[in-house]
Amino acid sequence: MMKHPLRRLALVVAATLTLVMGGALPAPAVTGGQPDGSGHPNVGLIVFYDLADGLRYRCSATLISPTVLITAAHCTEGTAGVTLVTFESVIAEEPPSPLPAAADPGIGYTPDELEAAGYLWGTPIAHPEYSDFTDMANWNDVGIIVLDEPVTNIAPAVLTPVNYLDRFGQPVLNRTIFEVVGYGTEVRKPETGPQKPQPMSYPLIRRYTTSPGQKLTPQILQLQGNPNDNRGGGGTCFGDSGGPVFLNGYLVAVTSYTYTSNCRYLGGYQRVDIPVVQDWLAPYL
Repeated sequence: MMKHPLRRLALVVAATLTLVMGGALPAPAVTGGQPDGSGHPNVGLIVFYDLADGLRYRCSATLISPTVLITAAHCTEGTAGVTLVTFESVIAEEPPSPLPAAADPGIGYTPDELEAAGYLWGTPIAHPEYSDFTDMANWNDVGIIVLDEPVTNIAPAVLTPVNYLDRFGQPVLNRTIFEVVGYGTEVRKPETGPQKPQPMSYPLIRRYTTSPGQKLTPQILQLQGNPNDNRGGGGTCFGDSGGPVFLNGYLVAVTSYTYTSNCRYLGGYQRVDIPVVQDWLAPYL
């Protein structure tokens, strides 16, 4: 079984995820969105190596305290070494990426390497009850990056109150517009070849868009990700995994999965307003 389905867009491979797990392709980039610029300075890019395959992956994450970023469990579980963190809104407009490679992919990034390269770094921790997409009732696709040093020049995002999303059940949910942010692949038509919209690795920038609510379960918030839906601007895609969903100024969920390889249908988001998540987070905040 493939692990970490939502982060399967490698910086070094930039390949689209092809595995379908439970009807969902784990982990979406922002489709139909706009460059974020300085709009969400507490949303960062995280880059890490996978312990199993030695490849480098990227996800998105959000600062929720001076020393903690929240992201997805599949972006933190089974990683090698420490995780690179940057809050730059523009990483690269076109290849090559300036992000450093680990000297030894088998052990991942080291603090000394990232410090020398001028990047922040932290320790990844996955929720202990993360089910690796095997149990819809106990998804728990949430993780954190604990920074070695506090970030003092960026205001953390405001974490949602407990059970905040419960008040947005249908039919209210369908009329509720959420904001999503991330560093994922932009979906657009290529300059040459077949003109079918598809995920593109560059530009590697922070983007945002809006999505209307579609479904709410005790663990998962689903949003409509079609950029042609006149109720919202689009959705999330590969590389947005772990990025935030905002509502009324609160961070209410993190990006978890998508249903299609072109990220133009439904997106799934791990709720962070539920007690099983908030009780786990409390000691770190």
